[in-house]
Amino acid sequence: MLAGVPLAAAAQTRPAAAATPATPAQPSAATTAPQAARTITTLRVEGTQRIEPETALSYTKLRQGQPYTNETLDQAIKDLYASDLFADVTIDGAATGNIVIRVRENPIINRVIFEGNKRLKEDKIGKEVRLKPRQIFTRSAVRADVARIIELYRRQGRFAATVQPKMVSLDQNRVDVIFEVSEGPKSKVRQINIIGNKVFDDGKLRAQMATKEARFFRVLSSGTSYDQDRLAYDQQKLRQFYLTEGYADFRVTSAVAELTPDRKDFIITYVVEEGERYKFGDVTVDSDIRDFDGKKMATTLGIKKGDWYNAKLVEDTVEHLSETAGLFGYAFTEVQPDFQRDSEAHTMSINFHIGQAQRTYVERIDITGNTQTQDKVVRREVRLAEGDAFNSFQVKRSQDRINSLGYFQDKFEIKQTPGSAADRVVLEANVEEKSTGELQLSAGFSSLERFIIQANITQNNFRGKGQTLRAGVNYSSYSKSIELGFTEPYVFDKNIALGVDLFRRDYNSFNFYGTDRRTTYSQVSTGFQIRTGVPLTEYWQLAGRYTFSYDKVGLDENSFFTNGACDPLKAGRYLCEALGNRLTSMVGYSLIYDSLNSRLRPTAGQRFVFSQDFAGLGGSVRYIRSRVEGSKFWNIGGGFIASIVGEGGYIRSLEKSRGEGVDRVRITDRFYLGEPQFRGFDIRGVGPRVKRQYYTTDANGAQVLVTDRDQVIDDALGGTAYYLGRFEIEIPLGSGARELGLRPSIYAQVGSLFNITRPLPTAVFPTTTDANGNTVVLPLPVYTNGTDKIPLYYYTNADGLSVSTTCAAGIPGANGACNGVVPNTAQIASQPFQETFLGDSARPRLSVGIGVNWNSPFGPLRIDLAKALVTQPGDDKKLITFNVGTQF
Repeated sequence: MLAGVPLAAAAQTRPAAAATPATPAQPSAATTAPQAARTITTLRVEGTQRIEPETALSYTKLRQGQPYTNETLDQAIKDLYASDLFADVTIDGAATGNIVIRVRENPIINRVIFEGNKRLKEDKIGKEVRLKPRQIFTRSAVRADVARIIELYRRQGRFAATVQPKMVSLDQNRVDVIFEVSEGPKSKVRQINIIGNKVFDDGKLRAQMATKEARFFRVLSSGTSYDQDRLAYDQQKLRQFYLTEGYADFRVTSAVAELTPDRKDFIITYVVEEGERYKFGDVTVDSDIRDFDGKKMATTLGIKKGDWYNAKLVEDTVEHLSETAGLFGYAFTEVQPDFQRDSEAHTMSINFHIGQAQRTYVERIDITGNTQTQDKVVRREVRLAEGDAFNSFQVKRSQDRINSLGYFQDKFEIKQTPGSAADRVVLEANVEEKSTGELQLSAGFSSLERFIIQANITQNNFRGKGQTLRAGVNYSSYSKSIELGFTEPYVFDKNIALGVDLFRRDYNSFNFYGTDRRTTYSQVSTGFQIRTGVPLTEYWQLAGRYTFSYDKVGLDENSFFTNGACDPLKAGRYLCEALGNRLTSMVGYSLIYDSLNSRLRPTAGQRFVFSQDFAGLGGSVRYIRSRVEGSKFWNIGGGFIASIVGEGGYIRSLEKSRGEGVDRVRITDRFYLGEPQFRGFDIRGVGPRVKRQYYTTDANGAQVLVTDRDQVIDDALGGTAYYLGRFEIEIPLGSGARELGLRPSIYAQVGSLFNITRPLPTAVFPTTTDANGNTVVLPLPVYTNGTDKIPLYYYTNADGLSVSTTCAAGIPGANGACNGVVPNTAQIASQPFQETFLGDSARPRLSVGIGVNWNSPFGPLRIDLAKALVTQPGDDKKLITFNVGTQF
């Protein structure tokens, strides 16, 4: 390795200008007296390898037969060096006129190598440097590339970075250029000093800045790195803060960033002048537009005389007046605030002048950028037509509706440009399409579903007509389903939506007994649904639907049947009552109000849905199910999005009583609450349930209940009424995290599920009293049929066979009497257990948590860490929830 380019550069110093190569001493050039011109007798070039001698001569003014002087020869040497083709140039024969130009060519670059660069990848540095393979090597180019590399590291906040260039000579006058990079630590902001502030302390002002002091709790923050552009931004932030607090004379007199001697950190010092605090003086509106009454408009402003001056209120007022003018059709209205400052009274009077403007009309609506989506799909969402009077509110509403389609990239805006005349405006909808088809293929293993295979395909913009086509298959050990759906949002180009769904769902409910998973009941539903929707107003919509399904509800015969019939002692009376086949014919409607600015990821607006479904239009099931949902979203500043979401429902059966202790609403038609709707609780973990605990004996021989959760049977029964509310705040992250699709949030939820008929006990077990006076629960005997209910026993006969008998001891005689005193073994219908009915309470459950939405390459993903703070007896809690494929 040869130090062919002996120079090093640091991030704080700029490379020195390239020195002019030393000119070889010429024998006759050292004299100061004027020299007589001589003639070049012969002229040749020696030492060239790749370059033709004629090419080398072309860079000079020397020609055979022409006169020359020492100054002419000196200039020729300078010209050859300036060509960047030669590393060394000398001229001989100046005394004789036989001129020989001896050159040594600059080498050709074989490779450009970077070493030590970890924070900046080679491809990023390679785009900035000018040296490339097969180019001519020059020292000036190396110096320039060193400066460029250091500038890249400075942009990353690494001001201690150094670059050492080296050259390795190869054969055929080739070289490898190596840039040895010492990146150094990232320069942090060690301290931010503010001088001159009296009203607000340093901490308050630092909180307004994007730059933060480096502290251990900010290890993940990018704001602790020094950035010169951010320094100017922070000055603007300070000014904005003081202007919103009434300090109209505030200014930053200086901002200095000093690098510490170890080149690791910066110390930033601001010198500020706060000035006096101002209040609003007279606030007036002056309008050149005839339709506007300035005095009346002044009364609607949010600025009042005597309030502290706030520059943000002034900006909002200008925007408010511009939007108001837009509502009346004035698209290009200029609102100019005129300030009158009274330095003695410390007041700021403002006159908002609305300039003269003409009422404008929509001349044309241009839609561009849509290669797949048909124009009419976009145009039918625009609330204005060509020729209509311009209305800024309708433009904003059109923009929100197009965004809600989900066919185009975010941040779409409708631009307004002047038309062919002063009273004409052109609306430009320049869309950028994104993929609207979704294909999800997944396989996995779950403790709930065992092996899972899912395949779903959805096209939300089928054939570019805005139609939705979907198909899905779900298969696992305990659930199987197939669904097909199609929706046409505009039937025959009318604003009427029509859709149809076909489905077959095979679902098994289950519980655990020990480590054994047991199916409680199975439900197979086959049917279809027809949907339609029509708008009532811009925000109100009426939707209707008809659903037809055939349900078969059964139990695991191996686990819960005895002699071909459902055994309540094994399954529970409430599960045996759910068995049967039923036909459901149901019609329903929904009344919807929707003013959200986006249906996919709303940040403002609200939504309300009231729906009812009536089952009983034929079929064997009769009930009315009512539900209400509401949500509101708003931006609370600083990028934080707050939302309140609430829902509730109630089912009223229209059937007669099905017996004592039997709820008239079947278990398969009830509401259920838990994961994923109610975070902090397990699947179906909230609401009425029956827990069955068997009796056992402890180490002392006393009878006790089993408390091991794995041995307690827990059956969720659902409810006929529920409510659920959530307050959530979405936390903004940096641009890098937003690009990854990460959206964290904190939330609190409250809800409950309740209101079913208390089920009758499955069995009443006989009891006795032991020697210590304690009550002992005995197994349930098997009784004879009939009204007498005599307990049954069994004994072993002479052939070794078990024989059933009503004799507690001995064997039955010929006359029906029991002969003998040997006790027989009682036949047991069930071991003793205790059933407890829990959770049927409207009292609220409360949970708080933090969650993260991630739009991952594998599909939408959400992780929640939620803690249930308020629970009711019987609720099943769950700390961590992990969902894939749910819509955010």
